Amino acid sequence: MRRRPDIHFEDDLSSRFLPAIVALMVFLGLLGGAAALAVGGIVATWDTDLVGRLTVQVPDDGAVTAQRLQRVEQILRATPGVAAVRTLTPADTQALVEPWLGKISPEAGLPLPRVVDVELAPGAAIDPGALAARLAGDAPGVVVDDHHDWLGRLVALARTIEAVAVIVLALIASTAVATVVFATRSGLAVHAPTVELLHLMGATDGYVAGQFQRHAMRSGAIGAAIGTLLSLLALAALVAAAWRLEAAFLPLPGIGLRAAVLLAAVPVVAVLIVMVTARATALRALAHLP
Repeated sequence: MRRRPDIHFEDDLSSRFLPAIVALMVFLGLLGGAAALAVGGIVATWDTDLVGRLTVQVPDDGAVTAQRLQRVEQILRATPGVAAVRTLTPADTQALVEPWLGKISPEAGLPLPRVVDVELAPGAAIDPGALAARLAGDAPGVVVDDHHDWLGRLVALARTIEAVAVIVLALIASTAVATVVFATRSGLAVHAPTVELLHLMGATDGYVAGQFQRHAMRSGAIGAAIGTLLSLLALAALVAAAWRLEAAFLPLPGIGLRAAVLLAAVPVVAVLIVMVTARATALRALAHLP
């Protein structure tokens, strides 16, 4: 990196935009990758918490609610495939809806349903519609939710975010490759006398291509560092804003070792793409020179 190049690239205006292109590629790549990993982590968290469980909502009808809850619990415990049944207290139910509705005072007159959490045995499958029909005789208006439809929509959203992130990154990478190709070809044209002199002194095409490769590596490293710094600042701002939401339904998964390695690889891969493209372009162009 400190070795003085034989070709003076300081006067080469064609490569001035390369650091900016690499910075943009790294910035969008890290943001897109972090978004995909975050959504994937949320999906995994909800999938772990909700798969294998049912939620039964019993309308609060005043004095008869306790009797209906007792009968619902009896039916659920007698249902094959049910491993455990737990009825949430009114305080627990209010805590669940508080992120959406805020704290509900008793004077508001908004009755909340009683919620029964049902844990299924491993491998058990229960038809929510059939179970709701059985419970409706003792608890009219009962609702049974197995969360599958909701989780399916969430997974579809996660896959869409991942696809968009990959497409955007591919477009930016293609732009960076095109910029490197243009800059390298322009550099060869601008420094043609120097390249010819190096050949007369016995320099091989590989040696000359190495000059362009090192220049591209320096420019790419500068751009990657700038893009990484900007993405870290943007991610820090997003995380701070997410914490202020205080939304229990939107957990903030931590970055594991695998995710950290994948994100750290983005700027490295960007620099490698720039280096390989510059060397390949230079070798191909030099091969056609007399």
